[in-house]
Amino acid sequence: MRYFDDFQPGEVLETGSYKVPREEIIAFARQFDPQPFHIDEEAARRSIFGGIIASGWHTASICHRLLVEGVLSKTASLGSPGLDELRWLLPVRPDDEISMRIEVLSTTPSRSKQDRGAIKFRMEVRNQKGEVVMTEVATALFLRRPPAAT
Repeated sequence: MRYFDDFQPGEVLETGSYKVPREEIIAFARQFDPQPFHIDEEAARRSIFGGIIASGWHTASICHRLLVEGVLSKTASLGSPGLDELRWLLPVRPDDEISMRIEVLSTTPSRSKQDRGAIKFRMEVRNQKGEVVMTEVATALFLRRPPAAT
């Protein structure tokens, strides 16, 4: 279990990868972002993207899954107060395999609650070619390491 105190600015973490199936792209978009270039093959071919692409919100959701599976599930995470930045740089296409590089930007102990602190992360989501498709800067809250039992 990692606590707030175990993270250092400059530390880099890597996650596993996730292959994005065409059917999932379309299903997600039908429910949450039904723009033609996400759900309709012909309309997508005629779009500036030249084919079906994942919704940016789908990409962000996969990013969060990778974050939870690769980092947060092994920590004393308390959730997040929000994002500072989210950028979609390149489209995610069917069968792209994306992974994430996470850099610890800063660690700030809470002034009002001594048992926790905030960590600011910068995340880069890359496809199988190594191209950065999305970036995110977010803050997460973590418990501090409890004092050793005596």
